[in-house]
Amino acid sequence: MTTTYAALLRGINVGGNKKVPMAELRTLIEGLGHGDVQTYLQSGNAVFSTDRGDEDSLAAELAEAMEKHFGFGVGVLVRDHAYLSAVREACPFPAAELEAKQLHVTYFSDPVDAERFASVDPAVFLPEEFRLGDRALYLYAPDGLGRSKLAEALSKSRLLKGVTVTTRNWNTVVKLEELTGA
Repeated sequence: MTTTYAALLRGINVGGNKKVPMAELRTLIEGLGHGDVQTYLQSGNAVFSTDRGDEDSLAAELAEAMEKHFGFGVGVLVRDHAYLSAVREACPFPAAELEAKQLHVTYFSDPVDAERFASVDPAVFLPEEFRLGDRALYLYAPDGLGRSKLAEALSKSRLLKGVTVTTRNWNTVVKLEELTGA
């Protein structure tokens, strides 16, 4: 059975030396034997279909191929349509009433619990808020991610130790769900 997945790449084309041309990324994914490959935006979102593997093995395969091809390591998460749809539906914030720049989802490679973020006092950051979901963290940042003190606090390496994480704004969350469902 063929499944359509989204590959979420961490930290490419957003500064620094991790530049990945999307045409090369599409060719690389096709070279791994996957079909219907498309990329979305320039910041590390790809959609592909395959009849083999699971999310973790596909992520490992793509990460290894990218390191060989581009010469640097990239954190990769692979998620199917059902998961992306569930994340969208479970959003605890009124997404339809917010601007996309105000709402973000941080995807985690593994489940995380509230205890991991116990040192972050939510009251200090109001009106910014966050909620945990299934391998995801929803962040409401009314002034945008770039100005968010809460996002900064939540991204401390001690809080994220042992998990691969990558964040997308709400427009991208919605688009990836749509592309994997097509």
